[in-house]
Amino acid sequence: MSIQPVAPMTPEEIDRLARKRAGRKLGWYIHALVFIVVNTGLAVLSTFTGRHFALLSAFGWGLGLMIHGLVVFILQPGGSLRERLVSQERERLQKQQDKP
Repeated sequence: MSIQPVAPMTPEEIDRLARKRAGRKLGWYIHALVFIVVNTGLAVLSTFTGRHFALLSAFGWGLGLMIHGLVVFILQPGGSLRERLVSQERERLQKQQDKP
């Protein structure tokens, strides 16, 4: 397995990637806001009707929101965890290559 060098990105490519990542993050923030508003309404409705359906809804949707957040903030290319791991691996490989 060989390591392919990454070509430097043009300003247009950087802008496009930044917009794409920002859009994904904004999508998650909107998802979280809708989750909070809807589940607050369901909790109020559940309290007044005596039925406790809001818990199941919040749990299922919350799981989906958590997975969405993992994909956007941690697992996406350029995400902080992925970037750290790639950076650490790159440094390790560079050290191996620099040894006589």
